Amino acid sequence: MRTNEPLDGLRILNAPRCHLGEGPCYDPRTDTAWWVDILERRLFEAPLAGGGAARVHGLPIMVSTVVAVDKTRHLLAAENGLYLRGLEDGALALLCPLEAEDHGTRSNDGRVHPSGALWISTMGRDAESGRGAIYHVAGTQVTRLFGALTIPNAICFSPDGRTGYFADTNVGLLQRVALDSRTGLPTGEPTTLYDHRGGEGGLDGAAVDAEGRIWCARWGAACIDAYSPEGLRVRTIPLPVTRPSCPTFAGPDLDRLLITSAYEGMSPEEREADPEHGRTLVVAAGCRGLLEPAFRLSV
Repeated sequence: MRTNEPLDGLRILNAPRCHLGEGPCYDPRTDTAWWVDILERRLFEAPLAGGGAARVHGLPIMVSTVVAVDKTRHLLAAENGLYLRGLEDGALALLCPLEAEDHGTRSNDGRVHPSGALWISTMGRDAESGRGAIYHVAGTQVTRLFGALTIPNAICFSPDGRTGYFADTNVGLLQRVALDSRTGLPTGEPTTLYDHRGGEGGLDGAAVDAEGRIWCARWGAACIDAYSPEGLRVRTIPLPVTRPSCPTFAGPDLDRLLITSAYEGMSPEEREADPEHGRTLVVAAGCRGLLEPAFRLSV
């Protein structure tokens, strides 16, 4: 395992700090990074190349995840449902509700499976124990997959779509589950890939590279780790933010990690000790990643 690697090609995007940065998405057509600040209800749009300032779009609801749909729309996972958002006018249209009847929960981590189906999680607004769940969304058909979770995170998929990964940050176990590659639905029960219980920080958002390694942000530990499909931690890259939250692969060669972070819950003293808190980073990964699939509106 390689640890404490020097940061290669680190850039901090020209964007405001995020209270709770999450849900990064990369558009290769325009070389644009997208991400959200859940708690401040903001959507960011920034050029990846150069030092141009990010555009900040206000949102009427809390959004946790941004995924591509087509050239004109994104899908936003929000506190009460999934919304289509027009890239040109910012107009929101509800696609389908998600725990809309439960005002004590909100959306959290999510990824699109190679089949075009979305896995999206929910959690209690105050991270109450057992309030979280993970859902599979195909078009507008929503299927509950796993429940009794607290902070569902690390949702991602093997390159062939046959394996899904997820974690409950509160527990510290990175799980894997066999999937039907055509649908993204589980065909078996989850098993533990990596046991992080007792380790520093918590397992947060994750993305998979072209060789099937799982890159997982470690909230509270100022780093991102890579795990092999066999369950070995093979790399740890330090980051200049204490609370990294979620990565995605970006850049023309998909060899960069776009990583969000947060200052949620930090004291003034902790913020002072972490001068880049809440910033959004671009870091060289030393490998080639995968472009996140687009969400399919039709099954």
